[in-house]
Amino acid sequence: MARSRSAAPGFLIAFAVLLAGLLLAFMVGRYPISLGDLLHVIAAKLGIGSASVPPAVDNVIWQVRGPRVVAAALVGAALAIAGTAFQGLFRNPLVSPDILGASSGAALGAVLGIFLSLGVLAIQAMAFAGGLAAVAAVYLIGSAVRARDPVLVLVLAGVVIGALLGAGVGLVKYLADPYNQLPAMTFWLLGSLAAVSAVDLIPLLAPVALGTLVLIALRWRMNVMSLPEEEARALGVPTGPLRIAIVAAATLVTSASVATAGIIGWVGLVVPHIARTLVGPDFARLIPAAALLGGGFLLGIDTLARSAAAIEIPLGILTALIGTPFFIWLLASVSNTWSAS
Repeated sequence: MARSRSAAPGFLIAFAVLLAGLLLAFMVGRYPISLGDLLHVIAAKLGIGSASVPPAVDNVIWQVRGPRVVAAALVGAALAIAGTAFQGLFRNPLVSPDILGASSGAALGAVLGIFLSLGVLAIQAMAFAGGLAAVAAVYLIGSAVRARDPVLVLVLAGVVIGALLGAGVGLVKYLADPYNQLPAMTFWLLGSLAAVSAVDLIPLLAPVALGTLVLIALRWRMNVMSLPEEEARALGVPTGPLRIAIVAAATLVTSASVATAGIIGWVGLVVPHIARTLVGPDFARLIPAAALLGGGFLLGIDTLARSAAAIEIPLGILTALIGTPFFIWLLASVSNTWSAS
């Protein structure tokens, strides 16, 4: 009971961040909507209100902004959950969801789809498959290389595969049509939710829900995996199969998010640390807190992206502007900890 009470303020803050992000996302934009109109539309949808709302307001909320708001919340939550899982698995506070090359693989799949002039759904499918294939290649290399520290081997393999896939993205961009294909590739790589529709929510929701449920089911074992390898094995935890399950689930949600929204960095690095500050390191509390904060964070970023300027600002640029100062502070904190030890 003490643990629940100690975590309650942190969860309250995380929920408030998500709620504020949802309200801002629905109300702010080229067509401003008041809080009263928003509440009336929601009440009418639930069948508990009688106030009349202009059809234009109803259309903006449910048809224009609704799918984008849901996608932003899902993508933000997914990236935050994946970052939380990877930071715990690799016992490194500077790890992000693309540590094993999922983002690079998805990027290569997407630019290939654009290069081949495929449809939007086919491009998303290729990005999703590319992310999964990249991590599978990393894990095959890690399994083939015998070493005392399998985690270190996975990280190094991820760096190598990520660099190779990055070179592939550069090659495809070099060969692309500079007037049509290259701008589309560049825009996708910078991250955006501008083209998201209700149809895109199903292929996003299913992988994110599946991967999140797996990670939640493994939450107690993930606490043990945060210990050194020998200690985790001494406690009877099958570290090898468990590591595969965690990597697969985190990669699934990362690839689905990248396939839908493009490359959006820093969310999976910044948000887990904020969640850890609010609710502590226990993954039973950390995963849901990170999901709430990640959804609210990306909702705020997306609202800023589409309303701060005359043209929409790519999400990757805004998250980098916020994430870079945080990363520098985090790096300094980690360096001070190492020096003290």
